[in-house]
Amino acid sequence: MTLQKDAPARFGRAVRDLWPLDPAMLYLNHGTVGVTPRRVLETQQHLRDEIEREPARFLLRELSMGQSPARKEPPRLRVAMRPVAEFIRARPEDVVFVENATTGANAVLHSFPFERGDECLVTELNYGAVTHAARHAAELRGATVRSIEMPYPVGDPATCVETIAAAIGPRTRLLVVDHITSETALVMPIRAIAERCRARGVAMLVDAAHAPGQLDLDVPSLGVDWYVANLHKWACAPRSCAFLWARADRQAGLHPSVISWGYGKGFLEEFEMVGTRDNTSYLAAPAGLEFMRDLGLDEMRRYQHALAMETGRILTRRWGTTVETPESMIAAMITVPAPSSIGSTREDAQRLRDALLFEDRIEVQVHAIRGRVWLRISAQVYIEPADIERLGEAVAKRA
Repeated sequence: MTLQKDAPARFGRAVRDLWPLDPAMLYLNHGTVGVTPRRVLETQQHLRDEIEREPARFLLRELSMGQSPARKEPPRLRVAMRPVAEFIRARPEDVVFVENATTGANAVLHSFPFERGDECLVTELNYGAVTHAARHAAELRGATVRSIEMPYPVGDPATCVETIAAAIGPRTRLLVVDHITSETALVMPIRAIAERCRARGVAMLVDAAHAPGQLDLDVPSLGVDWYVANLHKWACAPRSCAFLWARADRQAGLHPSVISWGYGKGFLEEFEMVGTRDNTSYLAAPAGLEFMRDLGLDEMRRYQHALAMETGRILTRRWGTTVETPESMIAAMITVPAPSSIGSTREDAQRLRDALLFEDRIEVQVHAIRGRVWLRISAQVYIEPADIERLGEAVAKRA
């Protein structure tokens, strides 16, 4: 896919002021913690102001499933969940808000009925924090975690499916896999992986931290058991805002990481009644979805994907490297190898990342894998090809 000639005029610098970014910075790292649009932040602030006028009424009587029976309107969290559930084509009663994808993954992992000798599979391309959570949950019950060595660069999605399927063993009870891998930005073939897991009686948890907004989601159709995903990255919600979807038959026995007043009252109440916290990011999540729809959600996704592909072409030409990832595994982020002279270690990656930030005012994710330094570029709609050229030059002068 290539960028249309009129695309930079519609997006890029034309929309950059919709986000409160420092105009002196080139922000190519949207995927790490997201950037919240100005108008969504304004919605959140209006909600905070409303809370402070009558905090006990709002937080104790109106917010959650445990509200006062005198209130006839539905709980505010359930109202906010409706458009989110529609966005991922799920039933609202199967989805709850959580602080971030890692929090949701912890809830699933620490609720999973591991027994001594059981095995949990992860892949080496998974997000590291969730892998740590899997190890902790497994160790508490005498289970083990095994990491699958994945081919990288990846030549095609089928290779990923076969590699994971071949790793499933007789004691495997759970697979944890990213929908879009964190550092390497690969869109994994989740539906095909889930089919192989079901055939072997293995449950599947998907860490989809980067997926909402980048991908057009139909979560129930994927065939997985649990799906956790951030809304504060590519779905334009304020931080911290994520959701946990659980298949209806996987909700019993599923508990949040913080046990509080909702304990024993069912899936929704347990996750909504976890003590005092700032719920305004959840309540403002629909404003993020509305913001994207007003910009044109389909147009955004087309632009992001085309810009990601153009990014690969621009940078590999400038650096004399290659991108071997198939287009079907690229959404709105792309990982490009740096020139070999940049180095090969984590220290080399850290040195480049800091130099780009402090000397060139470019924020971009840099990491080392397979003896090489790579850059993961986030092609959000406020970025345009000229920005990628700027990055290309900044790295090239250090090569």
